Amino acid sequence: MSVAKDSELIESTAEDVIFPPGEIYSDEPPLETELHLRQIILLLQCLELCWQDRNDFYAVGNLTIYYSQRQRKSEDFRGPDFFVVLGTERKPRKSWVVWHENGLYPNIIIELLSESTAKVDRGLKKQIYQDTFHTPEYFWFDPDSLEFVGFCLIDGTYQPIEPNAQGWMWSQQLELYLGIHEQKLRFFTAVGLLVATPMELAQQQTQLAQQQTQKVVTLAAKLRELGIDPDTV
Repeated sequence: MSVAKDSELIESTAEDVIFPPGEIYSDEPPLETELHLRQIILLLQCLELCWQDRNDFYAVGNLTIYYSQRQRKSEDFRGPDFFVVLGTERKPRKSWVVWHENGLYPNIIIELLSESTAKVDRGLKKQIYQDTFHTPEYFWFDPDSLEFVGFCLIDGTYQPIEPNAQGWMWSQQLELYLGIHEQKLRFFTAVGLLVATPMELAQQQTQLAQQQTQKVVTLAAKLRELGIDPDTV
């Protein structure tokens, strides 16, 4: 090989190959629409509130997963829209670098379909999540058409997850249902309760407090009707 060609190869390698010594930043394109952004935020908020007492997981959206020390930036594959890794430390990261994370891959991945990504999400990414990541569960959801599909890895091959009567699909990894509620993908508990957002939880607590206050006011009024001073009860 000539010196010129050897130099070109080194230069090309330096540009395309990611080397692993230090931290690697995520390299994700912008989200397609506001719907996609809000859906990711919704999933993150709900799961983190539901698991607020847990420190053994990492949940994130639109973050690059680097799974090969000689991974090329030019590959078609990019990071999932939403994924959860179990059995790891709950802390912020610049990206998910598999060889820095004890070889851990996501336990569950959710892709949000769009016109520009649907083909890759249903094809190339599904193949990578099945054959390379061996991710136990893979779901995709279209925020526009509301198409919702889920797969569970059985003997190395993704098999469709059958929805229940409500159209929800059980995630064994999260021990939660995933289903559509008010045109959004949401989590539900095993007994069918909607996993609340922080705002919804605050509203529920406010409503409960108002109901309790009203009960006290009503009881006090009844006691006065009977000639009893509520303060003495």
